[in-house]
Amino acid sequence: MATLAAVLATTHHPFYLKATTAPEAEQIPQAAEWKRKVLAYRETLTRAKPDILVMIGADHFHQFFLDNYPTFLIGKAPRYDATFYNEEREFGLPKYVLEGHEDLSRFMHQGLLDRGFDFSFSHELKIDHSIICPIITTRPEADLPVVPIYTNIFAPPLPSPKRFWDLGRAIREVIDAYPSDQRIAAVGSGHLSLELGGPRQFGEHGPDPEFDRQAIEWLSTGNIEAILENVTHESMSKAGNATHGFMDLILMMGIAGGGTAAYVDSLDLYHTREAYLTWYPEGGHA
Repeated sequence: MATLAAVLATTHHPFYLKATTAPEAEQIPQAAEWKRKVLAYRETLTRAKPDILVMIGADHFHQFFLDNYPTFLIGKAPRYDATFYNEEREFGLPKYVLEGHEDLSRFMHQGLLDRGFDFSFSHELKIDHSIICPIITTRPEADLPVVPIYTNIFAPPLPSPKRFWDLGRAIREVIDAYPSDQRIAAVGSGHLSLELGGPRQFGEHGPDPEFDRQAIEWLSTGNIEAILENVTHESMSKAGNATHGFMDLILMMGIAGGGTAAYVDSLDLYHTREAYLTWYPEGGHA
C-alpha cells in the first residue's frame, strides 16, 4: 500500500514570489523573514521524499463561477496548465504545466464516491494560485505529478466544517488503500482570518488576530472538538469575509488524522497571518 509521507497545511499568499524577488530596496519590511520561514517550511516536504502530491485548493472564480461552481471536484487529466492572466499581471506568477497522476486520480475519485462524497471531475482543469502558490513555496521544481482537488469555500451555500473534516478523513482512507509502494504527500492551502475587498482588508495584521491565534492552536494540537464547537459559517464571517478558506485547513488536519503537528510556524503580515503546519503520519517520515 502507499505511504502517506507528509501532510502540509498552509496559506497561499499570491504576493510571496513578487515580494521576495523584487529588488531589495523595493521589498516589504517582512520579505527577508518571510523567505526564511518559507525555506524552512519547504524542508518539511523535501525530507518526506514524496513521489506524488495530492494538492487541495479552491478556484478563485477563475474557471468556475456562479453558473457552475462544484462543491468538490477532482482533476483527472494527464497534465494541468496553471496560472491565469490576472495572476501573472497582478502577482507576477509564472505559467506552469504540472504533470497529473491519472491512476491515483481515478482511484481517488472512485474511493471518495464509495465513501459518500459525490465529486465532480474534470479532464480539462486549469489550476490557479491556491495550488500554484504552495508549489512555489514547497516544491518550486514542480517536478512531481499532482492530483488536484478543489473545494467550494466561496460560493454559498457552503459545506459545513464537519464535512471538510470528514472529507479529509476519507481522503486519508483512500491514500492508505492505494495499491502502490509510492510515497504520497498531501499539500493543501486555505486561509486564517481574511478580508477581501472589505473595510478590514488592509490593516496592520489580519482582521481577527484572536481567531488566528486560536485557529493555529487548534490545528497544531489536532483539537477537532474545539474547532467543530467554535467554528461556524457565522463565526468565520465575523472574522473576515474570506475566512471560510479555513475549512481547507480543517480538511488537511483530517487527512493527517488530528494529533500534534510536527512543525508549526506563522508570520504576521500587514493584512493577514500566514500559517505553516506539517504532520508526519506514522511511518511516513523518511
